[in-house]
Amino acid sequence: MKTFHTFLLFSLVAFAAVNSRAEAVPPTPAPAWKLKDVDGKVVSSTDFKGKVVVIDFWATWCPPCREEIPGYIALQKKYGKDGLVIIGVSLDQKGPAVVKPFMAKMGINYPIVMADDETAGLFGGVEAIPTTFIIDRAGIIRDRKMGAEPTESFEKRLVAIMGKK
Repeated sequence: MKTFHTFLLFSLVAFAAVNSRAEAVPPTPAPAWKLKDVDGKVVSSTDFKGKVVVIDFWATWCPPCREEIPGYIALQKKYGKDGLVIIGVSLDQKGPAVVKPFMAKMGINYPIVMADDETAGLFGGVEAIPTTFIIDRAGIIRDRKMGAEPTESFEKRLVAIMGKK
């Protein structure tokens, strides 16, 4: 079963690499979640109340996911003072042992939490990775994209949701 799960994830990454799409979604309340970060500390959606939150489902072995990380680092640096929080939700089956050194190597400046079996389902399912959601300050999902996207186009939608010019 684990081999099938890995094959399925690889297939979803291949799909996302060639079929990236972003879409405004009907305003939907974001689900509540609690996950552990790479150090085992519990991180909760309630920790980010009143902030604009980007939730990115990704994995260290996913080329399109890795391509987007420098853009997320730049966006967190640029807009963090304005209430933006980017949260990476790692789907790596090997856990923090793989993710923590990857974070250090990439210089990731935003929280990374480890997905559990339920989290992707709470967001309506993750059909491909990367899959990314933008949640507004009121806790409403405003945007979803599947696959990688240039930072510049993602930033335009993000800034509109943040209310920045």
